[in-house]
Amino acid sequence: METNDIKVRVWDTYVQKRDGNVLHFDIVVPENLSYEMFVFDCGKEYLKSLGELDSKLDADECQFCHIESPSKEIELSIQDKGYSIIELEEIPKNFRQNRVEEK
Repeated sequence: METNDIKVRVWDTYVQKRDGNVLHFDIVVPENLSYEMFVFDCGKEYLKSLGELDSKLDADECQFCHIESPSKEIELSIQDKGYSIIELEEIPKNFRQNRVEEK
């Protein structure tokens, strides 16, 4: 069995869209990249690809969560783009546990 010595930082992210729903996704970067602005820029690039150019993304929406070993797919994405996005869920604006609306 191969061991993967590569580690990545996972940033837990909740961003309110224009329609009021909240996107929940992880931004994954190499372990040695802890510079927040780089992580935020990666998230903004992802949001731009979704047509959510004006969505706010900073330390209120995106926080470091943990370090882990990446899957091969994530590792390849990081090699290609410098980061990876893990799409998790979209939370309806009227959902009671909508994290962005609780703040």
